[in-house]
Amino acid sequence: MKEYDFYIVPTPIGNLGDITNRALKVLGSVDIIACEDMRVTQKLLNHFDIKTKCISYHKFNERERVEQFLEILSSGRKIALVSDAGTPLFCDPGAVIVEELKKHGFSVTALAGANAVVTFLSQVPREDESFSFVGFLPKTKSQISEVFKVHKFEDVVFYESPNRIVSTLEVIKEINPVAKVVLGRELTKIFEEVLIDEVENLLEHFSKNPPKGEFVGMVYRAQRVGDDVDVDEKIKLLKSKKFGAKDISVILSTLYGVNKNEIYKKVVG
Repeated sequence: MKEYDFYIVPTPIGNLGDITNRALKVLGSVDIIACEDMRVTQKLLNHFDIKTKCISYHKFNERERVEQFLEILSSGRKIALVSDAGTPLFCDPGAVIVEELKKHGFSVTALAGANAVVTFLSQVPREDESFSFVGFLPKTKSQISEVFKVHKFEDVVFYESPNRIVSTLEVIKEINPVAKVVLGRELTKIFEEVLIDEVENLLEHFSKNPPKGEFVGMVYRAQRVGDDVDVDEKIKLLKSKKFGAKDISVILSTLYGVNKNEIYKKVVG
């Protein structure tokens, strides 16, 4: 097996059985493991009886670690980078050191392995392969709203914490009351849950059942207005669901980009 100076090593997102043989071999053979939280990584290493020394490397000390890592590699030693779970540099630290290593001519490679987005999407039905991944959503409702508005006509995939998922669903509902959403949590674990439903139903579910575990979610793209969109049929459907004229005009305007006033006239006409 070819040797590199620096290895990017994915770790399991929940199920320890998902770690690869190559990952175990690399973690056991390098001189240093750079990790987000040494306590989390040490549990993984202890489970597989790996004795390699760990050094903390997280978003708050990325730049100050650069010189230290360059010195380690210059002495001929090898480093592996891991995150707490999943693939480093994928919403996790690592970009700073990788950029510097490439500038200084050190060899870098990434191992294949666990990734929450891939695990999630592989069990979610989609119209095609296109999607936008926005990582962890911003903190404020206005910022979250802007993200989903920008990606309105795309399947948009995101990460969210359990204590914020209800408020995020509320924002999605405000933007599009009939949005179709998928939420996955505890992926690869015993209590794995992947739910596909209208945003209103998911909001009701998690309001009543406070969740645990970080979420991977996807909001299905809104359909663009076109020849295949029968507005009259959509009005009829929403009326059958007991939506009022104002709500129907807002929903169809949001979904298909049609004039809200024209829809209102159709509903009450």
